[in-house]
Amino acid sequence: MTSQFIALCFGAHDPVGLGRFWAAVLGRELLDGRHDGVVLPPDDDTGFEIRCLPSLEKKIGQNQAHFDLTSETPEHQQRTVARALELGARHIDVGQRPEEGHVVLADPEGNEFCVIEAGNKFLDGCGFIGALASDGTQAVGYFWSQALGWPLVWDQDEETAIQSPRGGTKITWGGPPVGPKHGRNRLHFDLAPPEGGDQRTEIERLVSLGARLADGGRHGSGVVELLDPDGNEFCLLPSA
Repeated sequence: MTSQFIALCFGAHDPVGLGRFWAAVLGRELLDGRHDGVVLPPDDDTGFEIRCLPSLEKKIGQNQAHFDLTSETPEHQQRTVARALELGARHIDVGQRPEEGHVVLADPEGNEFCVIEAGNKFLDGCGFIGALASDGTQAVGYFWSQALGWPLVWDQDEETAIQSPRGGTKITWGGPPVGPKHGRNRLHFDLAPPEGGDQRTEIERLVSLGARLADGGRHGSGVVELLDPDGNEFCLLPSA
């Protein structure tokens, strides 16, 4: 039995505004008033919610993870970029080379994301959010594969990727060198214990895989914060 990946959470100064941006870009419904923020419910491709939660943390440096949005055709890529810019995104330079076909943008709160060119074989069939592309070690890829029960679909040159057995969005880690962590991550995972399992037992299992309790550990409403082997925060929700 493994943890359930419930949501990808964005810390936001304006959760409603950020939620509206991503709802419009992704073509999803926006639900207000849940989890102290706003929620984009899962679609068939991802299987997890996107939650925008209030945060006073400043953004320093690049995020540890970002979306890779896919394109069916060159025109589709152009439409996605134009739509995002119209909604408040902006072009940014993160060192991409001119010959690379993807477009790098930042959302209204500065969170980076890429619109990938058509014909990308690695993301073929993964849906509009093709990947959550992350900065991380091979060890953290192995950890999340075991934590979620998602098989490795890439493991080469210390780069790793996992994907739900149901398909959909991949989570990838680029291997070394791993960039420095600037305070708390603006993106984190919310997990739940396995169906029929309890939170304490799942904490013990995650720790045995290489996680550790964060300082302070417990948040409100029984949520427990942990750190993965690379020191990235994630939360384990109470048992249902």
